Amino acid sequence: MFDNAPYVAAGTEVQACLQSLPGRPHRVSLLARDGSVLVDMAAQVARLRELPEPADWLVASCGGNDVLGLVGAMHSPVSTVLEAAELLAAWQAGFRHAYRDMLDLLLAQGTPVAVATIYDAVPSLSPGLRTTLAPFNDVILREAVARRVPVLDLRVVCTDAGDYASSSPIEPSAQGGQKIAAAIGELVHAQSPAAAHTLVYGGAVP
Repeated sequence: MFDNAPYVAAGTEVQACLQSLPGRPHRVSLLARDGSVLVDMAAQVARLRELPEPADWLVASCGGNDVLGLVGAMHSPVSTVLEAAELLAAWQAGFRHAYRDMLDLLLAQGTPVAVATIYDAVPSLSPGLRTTLAPFNDVILREAVARRVPVLDLRVVCTDAGDYASSSPIEPSAQGGQKIAAAIGELVHAQSPAAAHTLVYGGAVP
């Protein structure tokens, strides 16, 4: 999600928007890779050693591509609503396990961490698919709260159709990137006003 450069004009991606926020300059290192899933975070964390200096914050948006991989299965026929709910509960349990591992890995780095929910206002999403995102966002919120990790709720940041790229509607547009960057800046400075270096990483997340 934060790696939206391929889908917007140069200089309007989330990283560029963060670097151009008013006030104290932001030095931003982007370790996100388009298409990443939760298990890919280990490789991204390994790249922390390549940074020229330590980060003040790690801001991670990940998990959406894991859910995206379930969309095909979500179209499978079931005989009852309860059967569908049981399937969703099983997928949620697997997601919870992977998300816990990812979050614990981040926290083990000793740097303040913030996480983002999966946004759900993608124009192409049907009401049913939008509803199925709720159990996965519930995992993100619960696990973050349990570890006292601040949350950037993208469901209330990217609410307009114009917040999503026309070339790939599961990616933020330039407008959406500006909103996300502003929200990250507010979150980081509210938690740590002196923070100057924001490290943004995590998969490309719908």
